Amino acid sequence: MGTLARLSRQPVVGPVARNVMGYMVNREAAKIADHFSSYIQPSIALTQADKEVVYNIRHQVYCEELKFEGEKHDKLEVDSFDGHSLHCLMHHKATGQAMGTVRVVTPQEEHHLLPLEVNCSDFIADGQLTPSHFDRREICEISRLAVPAAFRRRRSDKFEGAATGAINIQNYSEQEMRCMPFIAIGLYLGAAATAIHSDIHHAFAMMEPRLARSMRFVGIEFEQIGEARDYHGLRAPYYISIEGLRKGLKPGLTKLYEVISDQLCDPVMKARL
Repeated sequence: MGTLARLSRQPVVGPVARNVMGYMVNREAAKIADHFSSYIQPSIALTQADKEVVYNIRHQVYCEELKFEGEKHDKLEVDSFDGHSLHCLMHHKATGQAMGTVRVVTPQEEHHLLPLEVNCSDFIADGQLTPSHFDRREICEISRLAVPAAFRRRRSDKFEGAATGAINIQNYSEQEMRCMPFIAIGLYLGAAATAIHSDIHHAFAMMEPRLARSMRFVGIEFEQIGEARDYHGLRAPYYISIEGLRKGLKPGLTKLYEVISDQLCDPVMKARL
């Protein structure tokens, strides 16, 4: 159990105890943010070359590994929503390798639809929380989160003839490998920061219910707005207010969000010019 989880279960009595608790939580939050920042650099794909890195990661995950889409000759997974999307990337600082990506689909015109509006509109049961209920420029969909296999394997997972992308322990220290689970969380926080810097207030996502439960553990409270059905596995539509996402974060991740948000502010502004 992590330090923050243990601290959250400790009884607090009186102002002195509360001050000690606050100090310990803040110190742990700083450690988490510093550890992440030591190894991972968030960015926004601004150039065509950057976007091709994004599309290649997606091809690795969605076409080659998960087989959700057919493999492409150019090894780039691209669709019609990418024309009105912002793409967040996480890079391994020491090598410059891209460690993962997530897309924030941001409609700019009335005819720009979200992926779930095109593919899964009949999944949504809550009439008040449909994308069409909000101003088109204030909504987004968080989608295509992808972390290559190379950054999802721990030392204990290594074996002779490991699948494509296994981490080479000669290149990544034990400290860095402990940081790997933060890639997906960092991508969600990057998506939130991207949305906030884009003046977006409402976010949607199609995800597995178990992923929604795992995000709840860190304080990201997606609300399920329809039943789960088979769509590349069991998936359901979810909604979250962007401000609610930011405010609901556990203390340790609030500091991490602030670090990621600061680093993405200027790139998001450039991407929207």
